[in-house]
Amino acid sequence: MSVDTKPNIDWDSLGFNVTETKSMFRATCALDGQWSGGDLIPYGDITLSPFAGVLNYGQGVFEGVKAFRSAKGNVVLFRTDMNGKRMAFSTRRICMPEMDPDFFVKAVIKTVKDNIDFIPPYGRGSLYVRPIVWGTSAILGVSPTPEYTFMVIVSPVGPYFKGGIKPLNLKVNTNYHRAAPKGIGNAKAIGNYSASLFPLMEAKAEGFDENIYLDAKEEKFVEELGSANLFLYKDGLLKTPALNGSILGGITRHSVCQVASDLLGITVEETEITVDDLLSADEVFCTGTAVVVTPVGLITHKGETREISQNQMGPIAKKIRETLVGIQREEIEDPFGWVIPVK
Repeated sequence: MSVDTKPNIDWDSLGFNVTETKSMFRATCALDGQWSGGDLIPYGDITLSPFAGVLNYGQGVFEGVKAFRSAKGNVVLFRTDMNGKRMAFSTRRICMPEMDPDFFVKAVIKTVKDNIDFIPPYGRGSLYVRPIVWGTSAILGVSPTPEYTFMVIVSPVGPYFKGGIKPLNLKVNTNYHRAAPKGIGNAKAIGNYSASLFPLMEAKAEGFDENIYLDAKEEKFVEELGSANLFLYKDGLLKTPALNGSILGGITRHSVCQVASDLLGITVEETEITVDDLLSADEVFCTGTAVVVTPVGLITHKGETREISQNQMGPIAKKIRETLVGIQREEIEDPFGWVIPVK
């Protein structure tokens, strides 16, 4: 697509797929260096050595961010500073040059501004932003690669669920683990997602939407889905698995906890949750950048299926979602300063 060409997009037909945009941001850094510089380049394919560290040893981390057109007519981001801080942790954990959160946010804003024509109209989708870092240079021995590339790529996307939100049908997976204690489950590393693909395809072949994974040590406590955090509500308490080193600390997860406690007056507990706790809950829902807040309607464990909240979105999940989305889209006041304007 020419950089001067306005996009011709049917906004109402947008799915959660890749659409070619105008530009992308690229910067490079040595292993012992600091992130700086970088610039926008035309969107397109990249060249990579077949011996690149990311291809051979999986040295790569990424983030997921959304830009919206708000109810006030602004273009806004949501808590992108938190994504930058998480990428700083992830890069450090995977032995890459540590990301500077301020550099991260500026690169995201620069990319969004240059692709502003690709942001769907208010209420009809968002611009999905994918900041990613990978080991670039060729390397044969098992060690950190000397050079790294940081890119910010974007694509307009429609609602994650076409035709409205549908409760998920989940399976408690007792055959596979997503992550293990003292591993990299708490980093947003590319390998964590490839590890969940085979169990996901098995679950989908059996008619499920996703897996619920248990802790790898005792196989007793619920952790998360392959790409989302998990919550349950019962007897006035909202519970989510405590961050134990193998669970990714989701930005949406953190936001839900704060919205529930500070705005809705709901007591929130970050604690150990058993499968029995989950199956006896009044409501269960998952959270993430893509799914936002999505209810769970059916949970199957060892061949037995339990219906949650009559296989519908419960009132607590509904209120939390409405409040969170309202803040993101400037439909209601943002008391936390989470919304970042793109100027």
